[in-house]
Amino acid sequence: MGAHAIDGIINLNKPQGRTSFQMVALVRKLSAVRKVGHSGTLDPDATGVLPVLLGRATRLASFITDLPKTYRAVVEFGSATTTYDSSGEVTESGDASSLTSDRIETALHSFRGPIEQIPPMYSAIKHQGRALYHLARAGEEIARKPRRVNIYRLEVIDWARPLLTIEVECSKGTYIRSLAHDLGQLVGCGAHLKELIRTRSGPFHIEHAVSLAELEEAFRSGDWRRFVYPPDHALSHLEAIAVDAAGEQEVRYGKPLAMEVQTATEGEYRRVHSTEGRFLGIVRFDAQAGLWRPKIVFA
Repeated sequence: MGAHAIDGIINLNKPQGRTSFQMVALVRKLSAVRKVGHSGTLDPDATGVLPVLLGRATRLASFITDLPKTYRAVVEFGSATTTYDSSGEVTESGDASSLTSDRIETALHSFRGPIEQIPPMYSAIKHQGRALYHLARAGEEIARKPRRVNIYRLEVIDWARPLLTIEVECSKGTYIRSLAHDLGQLVGCGAHLKELIRTRSGPFHIEHAVSLAELEEAFRSGDWRRFVYPPDHALSHLEAIAVDAAGEQEVRYGKPLAMEVQTATEGEYRRVHSTEGRFLGIVRFDAQAGLWRPKIVFA
């Protein structure tokens, strides 16, 4: 199989000090696969699960990014920074000596569930076509609109003043840096994110993630494909539809499927497989027409 025919996902454990873009560029170079992308940017200082998408799997990026993510974070109380993490300059200092676990737990309660979160200035969010971090480096401060995010789970793992270790399960678009900063503002002594590990992104877990060193060695030895998951591994959260040979042809040519599914709702996505188990793509339900319209075709 030629490199150009590789479609799939590598569950990479991104090392500290490397950008998500650098990881994509490296995999593109080593694999000789032309189309390579990632799902869900990790800050350079953060480590952990970074799904790297190869070939036609890049078309699934939004479906993976939309899935919940889990992080383990270390928050340091006593100082807030420009970037909301330890790479920034200190903007304010406070006394964390009287901070108790009970006070922290009370404060954390207000961050659980659906919340409005203001993204940090040092982020890739665009303002009039420019990333906010470019403006921040130029000394500009732009008013950011709060974003609706969801914190499904927020647990204290360890408290050793002034360091708090938490585990966060959240929706896409959640900034753990903002969570750390806002927590520090709420308890009144300032805080920033000291350490961040993404332990899960959708179906990809850190326990099964390949380290950069392991992956580079696998490229040298030529058996790197063993680390590539099939594209539909990332879509296990979608219900599956099986089609016969005639249905497979319709999907291949982008034609809608007329299949009665009692539980289907408007706009719902499902993955499509042949009766032999081949992944054919993703369809979206058009309730008015009663048809499943192909959204992404892999055939």
